[in-house]
Formats: sequence, C-alpha cells, structure tokens
Amino acid sequence: MTRLQRSRALRWLCTLATLAALVVVLFPVYAVVVGSFESTDTLFSGNYYWLPHAATLDNYRTVIQAQSGNVLTSLIVGLGTALLALVVAVPAAYALAKYRLKVTVVIVSALLVAQIVPSIVLATSLFIIFHWVHLVNTYPGLIIADGTYAIPFAILVLRAFFFGLPNEVMQAARVDGASEWQTFRRIVVPLARSAVITVAVFSFLNGWGDFIFALTVLNGTNIVPITLGIYTYLGNYSTDWGAVMASAAFAIVPAAVMLVIAQRYIASGLTAGSVVG
Repeated sequence: MTRLQRSRALRWLCTLATLAALVVVLFPVYAVVVGSFESTDTLFSGNYYWLPHAATLDNYRTVIQAQSGNVLTSLIVGLGTALLALVVAVPAAYALAKYRLKVTVVIVSALLVAQIVPSIVLATSLFIIFHWVHLVNTYPGLIIADGTYAIPFAILVLRAFFFGLPNEVMQAARVDGASEWQTFRRIVVPLARSAVITVAVFSFLNGWGDFIFALTVLNGTNIVPITLGIYTYLGNYSTDWGAVMASAAFAIVPAAVMLVIAQRYIASGLTAGSVVG
C-alpha cells in the first residue's frame, strides 16, 4: 500500500468514525423529538416510527402548562452555577498557572479527584452540611452543589490556557504602570475570553442538566428545575412517556441555542491552552 493509499484509508476511517459518533450522540435526541409528538400508546405499540405517527401536540400542551416555571428555575440555577464557577475559577486558575505555590500539585490533584467522585457521594455529604447551615431547599444551596463539579472543571481548563499565555504580556503591562489587579482585569481576562466563555457554557449546562443534586438538596419545596419536573411523570405504576419525551425536548432547546451561539468560542477555548504563545 502506497503512502497516498494509506492517507486515503486513514481519511475514510476518520470520516466513518466521525459519522458513527454523530449517530451515537444525535440518534437519542432525534428519538426524543419524534417521541414527543406521539402518545404513550403509540410509543409502546411495538413498532418504531422514524417520523411521528399520528402526531399530536397534547404532550407539549401538558408540558408547557406544567413546566414553564421549572424552566425558569433551571435557568436561574444554570446561570448562577456559571457565575459562581467564573468568580472562583478564573482567579484560582490564574494563580495556579502563574504563581509558584507550594501547594499547587496538591490542589490540582484534588481537583482531578473531585472530577471522578460519584455525584451521589457528594450529594449525600452536601445534604448533611447544608442541613446544618440551612441551605437545603434553597437556590444558593443547589447552585453551590452544582459548583462542586463545575468549578474544578473550569479551573483545569482555564489553567491550561493561562499556562500558554506569555509572561511577557503581563510584564509589559506592569512596566507601563499597571497594578497586579489591573493587569489581570484588563489584560489577562480579555485574552482568555474564549476559555472563559467555554467554561461558562459548560458550567451552565452542568447546572441546567443536574438531577442528582436537585433531587437531594431540594426536598419537598416549590423550587423545581426541569429535570425534577420530568421525573414527576415517572410513576411506580404508570408513566406518561409522551410527556416525558416532550419535557426532554422542551429542555433541550435553551441549552442547544446556547451551544450554537457559543460554538466558535468553545472550539477555540478548549484548544487555546495548546496554541496561545
């Protein structure tokens, strides 16, 4: 096999792998959208329809009446999680990347461990702590809980970016008379815009799609995010699968819109640490 043939074979292999990944990722979403226009009886008729069969909008009418307030709750939690992650992660990541701290290795290792701890373990521990400090059944409690995953991820991504940021940029600002805070606010943060937007979007999605923390921290309250709203249609003896599908499709829209708007920042933000400087 010649070099050109190997190159073509690799190109086809990569193309097929990409298509397979798209099918694996997008088919469940497509199935949810199709199912949202069908009744529960149709969904369990034993036949799968690639297009809505006997399409109905009853599921969406039910969901819009019951879940509109829950969408607002999820927006508040998602935006709060993103804001919390940025306030904590941006300066923390900069310090871990640019300052010689003796505890840097320990902190980074702890952040990596925090990413692999099962959420149910954290949720149980946080419920006990929040019960002591009266944060159960509150927006701040749920936002802080979601931040336990969003903040470590944000710090690791931003730290990789700040590592690639040339020290000469900060030194030039200091020579011009800028203080450490002015250098960080006027030079570093604008240069890190793509990385900051990336972690903000992923932090929002973490809060928007959370279920475990919401189920644990919100115990019998009027604060109900969309994820718990979907859960209400799942019963021990009967399940309204049409409403479940419609709720899921309803919940996809805001997150999808945000991803589409921020996609170019996300693409550059996730790779910025390897190309800057």
